Amino acid sequence: MEQNRIQAILTLDMEKIPSNFQEIIKHEQEVVAKWKAEGILENLFLRHSKNGAVLIFKGIDEQKAKELMETLPLYPLQKSVEYFSLIKQF
Repeated sequence: MEQNRIQAILTLDMEKIPSNFQEIIKHEQEVVAKWKAEGILENLFLRHSKNGAVLIFKGIDEQKAKELMETLPLYPLQKSVEYFSLIKQF
């Protein structure tokens, strides 16, 4: 049986970007790599405009996805985060 997914769309406030942004990105990559290894992050898409990302979680509910997103190093720089519960068809 397919697991449902939670899509989180993170949009950054580009006016808040600090001088150590590349360092924050490195730490961010470590966090999402851990989620991928744990099997709770299925996909990570960077936005072409470079102002955010789309994350697809699996095997967790929306509340857990929100809690995880709040731990991201980039989260304090967010302009918005939208969450969508998805049902995978194929």
